[in-house]
Formats: sequence, structure tokens, C-alpha cells
Amino acid sequence: MTETEHTAAAPLVAAAMSSKAWPFEEARKLLKRYPQGKDGAVLFETGYGPSGLPHIGTFQEVLRTTLVRRAYEVLTGKPTRLVAFSDDMDGLRKVPDNVPNGEVLAANLGKPLSRIPDPFGCCESFAHHNNAMLRAFLDRFGFDYEFVSASDRYNSGAFDEALRGVLRNYDKIMGIMLPTLREERRKTYSPVLPISPKSGIVLQVPIEVVDVEAGLIRFEDEGESVELCIFKGNAKLQWKVDWAMRWVALGVDYEMCGKDLTDSVTQSGKIASVLGGKKPEGLIYELFLDENGEKISKSKGNGLTIEQWLTYGSEESLGFYLFREPKSAKSLHTGIIGRAVDEYWQFREKIPTQPVEQQLGNPVWHLLRTNGAGEVKGEGDKLPVTYGLLLNLVGVLGANATREQVWSYLANYVEDATPEAHPALDTLVTCALAYNRDFIAPTLNRRKAQGGEIPALQALDATLAIMDGDVSADALQNAVYEIGKNPDYGFEGLRDWFKALYETLLGSSAGPRMGSFIALYGVSNTRALIKQALDA
Repeated sequence: MTETEHTAAAPLVAAAMSSKAWPFEEARKLLKRYPQGKDGAVLFETGYGPSGLPHIGTFQEVLRTTLVRRAYEVLTGKPTRLVAFSDDMDGLRKVPDNVPNGEVLAANLGKPLSRIPDPFGCCESFAHHNNAMLRAFLDRFGFDYEFVSASDRYNSGAFDEALRGVLRNYDKIMGIMLPTLREERRKTYSPVLPISPKSGIVLQVPIEVVDVEAGLIRFEDEGESVELCIFKGNAKLQWKVDWAMRWVALGVDYEMCGKDLTDSVTQSGKIASVLGGKKPEGLIYELFLDENGEKISKSKGNGLTIEQWLTYGSEESLGFYLFREPKSAKSLHTGIIGRAVDEYWQFREKIPTQPVEQQLGNPVWHLLRTNGAGEVKGEGDKLPVTYGLLLNLVGVLGANATREQVWSYLANYVEDATPEAHPALDTLVTCALAYNRDFIAPTLNRRKAQGGEIPALQALDATLAIMDGDVSADALQNAVYEIGKNPDYGFEGLRDWFKALYETLLGSSAGPRMGSFIALYGVSNTRALIKQALDA
């Protein structure tokens, strides 16, 4: 939003100033930081360690930071920038499990990621390969960002003055860090990590500052005393010192991080102050959990990748899931995807009828603005069929169902039922087929009708026989209700009746609104399911 547009949107700005949506709460921290405004753009940063491939954590941090960025622009109309920073000067600690030619990496352990050959054989270094993947990853989702590489900054000398600042304040930084370390670690700790002229490894050794202005330090390397200028990429900084230096050197105003870095934020903030800067504003978000409630670990492989989510759900649903309650731990597994898809569309449908105050609390309002769009595109606000209903349909069709089959059934329920007319729905058809193949079809088990269920299903079949034709989902739902309420069939409540329908017709203990399902699947096809349940 430009300053002119900001002025013209006074009601929106007024509502945003008091909105309880977390992106606005975060953005208002920046208003307090710069009550008179900032000269130049407010700088947002996200960090990435290219020792492995980009993953869902990378996506969520860039997305959430962008949400705060857009909220700040709504509040102020002021310019902003987003830097995606790659810490590619870090030394490689271990060989990742998911890369080829691991022996190439194993032979270069300890060296900066940007100085290790690319095991994929296509780029200048391992870091260059992963950085290229990061940029392609962010570009895929349309993020507006500037890519900054640690190795470029160190090697070019752009960080040299900041490194002088670290040497000038060496004792103060040591005073901050040493009390936080175990006794054994204190003996070798140094804020500055020289890169060995002999081995090329990032060394974890004590150093002696020889000449601050010249950047000269002294240290032991393979039993030999070495003097080295730390400028122009001959050294890097220890993690917490590096983070603080980066904040000060780049002028970072906002950066969020996971709960596991809470201590790092505290120490880096103190170091930033020593270096003459200020800790950025930021959000500390909770971490992801797997379906067993255990912390997601890349080494365990118990997480969910971006590719897996997008196989079974839409890009929008992923953004929606990540928007909600960032300060609460979130389960991340395939079982939550379907609900996220349908909830996204429920919130999207509400936007046009909501007053501005409620729109600002609607996750979809924020998500539509992440890439500057700010409006609903394509089909409009409503998905003609819920994802849950779509999953029930493909479940009945079986593991070998095809996209064409699904669209033929959708014609019973959706006006102008073609992929071209409903591209968002077509995306979900593909997702539903994959989800059914991998998770639903192997577990479905339609049981035989029993007891009062038998005459109830016979009654439903008879009712459907006289309703065949152009009949609404509501009329079908009412017919189902009436049978379930009949005391002659012995159901204690409608819940028992619907559970019986789900288990005998769909093979699951839970399911959709039956009127909608019958309208979608077709009355005659539903009668065939009833016959199967009665004949089983």
C-alpha cells in the first residue's frame, strides 16, 4: 500500500490499529520502535541454513514474516523490504541423509558450505546449490524478497567494519557469552572463528586479538601459531555473535524465530547492543509436532514436507494452517490437511459479507495480501464442493478412480462442472485422488447392515426410488432425517443413524452431510450402495 492509498483507506487503517489479529499486533511493535517513522524502508529478515534442502519451516517463516510486513504497510503506508539471508559461511557439521554422493561432503566436513563441492554436480558449491533451491522455492510461492548470502558479504568485505566492531568489543562479548557456557566449552570459545589457511576448516579455537583496526588475530592451527586478518572471508563469527552482527550491519528491524532459539535471541540482543545496534522486534513461535505429539526432527524424518502437503492439499490451505495461532504448538501430519482445506474456503467465503473489523481477523484476508494481490481471484469466494465431500466421493469410487470419473459425478452437483470453469476444485480433485489412494482406500471397510439398520436402509432405498431425478441436496437430507427419527428402527439418536450410513455405505466411521453426498454421487448410484450393504 502506497502512502496515497494509505491515506485513502482511513477506515481500514483505523480498524487495523486496534485489530487483535497477530500480524497487526506484531506490526504495531514496529510503530512503537519508530513512532516518528523510519528514514528509508523498514527491514524484515528471515534466516536459512543451507546445510540441507528448503523445507516447510523455511516456508512458514517467510510466510509469517511477510504477513507482518503487509500488516505494517497497511498501518503506515511506508516502504518495506524483506531479506532472505543464507548463512552459507557456516561449517558443515554432518552429512545430510537426503543428498547424493555423501562421500564428497564427508571429505569436506568442517569447511564453509560455500567452499564445499556440490554433490549434485551442477553448481559452484554445496551452498550455491541449496541457495538456488531456496530461491526457486520462494519464487514458486511468489514471495517478494531480496536474497543475501553470508559468503558474499564476508568475502566481499561488506562485513569488515562490523567485524572490527566485534574485535573492539571482544571482552564485552566474551563477558556476555562465557557465563552461558559449560566450563569445558569456555576453554575453546571465541566469538571469531578463523578459517584455517591449511585445511580450510572453520576452527573452534581460542584467539588473541593482535590489531583491531587491521583485523589481525593469533591462534593455534595444527600445533602452529598463526596470525590472520579476519577480513575478506578469512573468518566468520560464532552463531549468536554472527546473528547480532548481521542485525546491526544490515539494519534489521524485524525477525521472528522458533522457540528453540529463545536463548539465542536473548544473548544476540545483548551483543547487538554492545555493537551499537538494537535487537529487532520479533515473534517467537512454537514448534511443529508429529501426530504422536513429538517434536519434528529432520534427522528422524517424522515431519511433513511441502511436497507432501501439496500432494494432498492446496497451497492456500497450507498458508491457512500456518497462519493460525503461531504461539501454539501445531501438529504437522497428513491427517490435518483435509480440515485445513475446508476451513480455508469457509473463511474465504465469509470475506465479502464481513465488516472491515472482522475481515482483519480473517486469516484469508491476510493470506490474499501476501504477494500484493489483495483480492479474491478466479472462481470467487466459494468452493462448490467441500474437500471432505470430495474425499468421500473418491473413497466410494475406489483406489483406481480417475479425474474424469470424479468430474462426471461432479456434474450431478456442480453447475458448469468442468476443470476449466473450476480450476481450484480441479486442483483438489487431483489432491483427493492422491489422498484416497494413499490413505483412504487401504483402510475402508464397508460392513453389513444389521438389526434395525436393515429396515431403515430399505426405507431409504424406497424413498430414493420415488425421488430419482432432479432433487436438491436439502430435500435428500430431510428424507434421511425423517427415516433416522422413526422410532421403529431403534436408533437412540440421529448420530447413530448417520454412523450406520457411513459404516455400511462409505466404509468409514465418519462422513459428510448425506444429502449432499447423495446429490453428488447420484440417487441411483446411492441405491446401488444400499443394495450392496443389504446383500453383503
